[in-house]
Amino acid sequence: MGNFRIIHEDDSIMVVDKPAGMLVIPTPKGETHTLTSLLNRELDARDVETNAHPCHRIDRETSGLIIYAKGKKTQQAMMEEFRHHRVKKTYLAFVHGRLGRKSGSIDRPVEGKRSVTKYRVIEERRDFTVVEVEPVTGRTNQIRIHFRAIGHPLVGERKFAFAKDYKLKFRRAALHSQRIEFVHPVTKKPLVFITQIPEDMAAFIEERR
Repeated sequence: MGNFRIIHEDDSIMVVDKPAGMLVIPTPKGETHTLTSLLNRELDARDVETNAHPCHRIDRETSGLIIYAKGKKTQQAMMEEFRHHRVKKTYLAFVHGRLGRKSGSIDRPVEGKRSVTKYRVIEERRDFTVVEVEPVTGRTNQIRIHFRAIGHPLVGERKFAFAKDYKLKFRRAALHSQRIEFVHPVTKKPLVFITQIPEDMAAFIEERR
């Protein structure tokens, strides 16, 4: 588990590059080493009076960009943007096998609710495909569930597929929140942030060239 990186900060929001393996908030087990707790310790050390509050979630295994608000009011404004689908998130994923189409959308319910995921093939390798993914809806584990549903689970998937059924091995589900685009909740300025592919996913590609 690596260290988080703040890639943008102003008086109202922070955009953070989360390492794989780190929780955003505690589970019922009450973990103390979460991204939120670490961010707030840093803000306290800087004598910043407001707390950082996550505006959305990415799961423990997923790396990449997440938006934090400084204060509850800004968090509520930002979460309203998510509810109205005005925040565009783009992920990079490695999926087993080759997809039948170079681009498309997966429209299948998750937990009984309509869920849509758009995708575009970036690169095909012998045993896996690099895919750019845009979740139109924001259900929990939506991307992982959808690619499993079409028979191409994420490389490293263990929650929604049996890892033993696949030759390729990876220490986590190969999913990275690479780009996020939204309107600043206070300044109303359009913002776009992009982060590089993490070291473990870059190494996985390099080893299979």
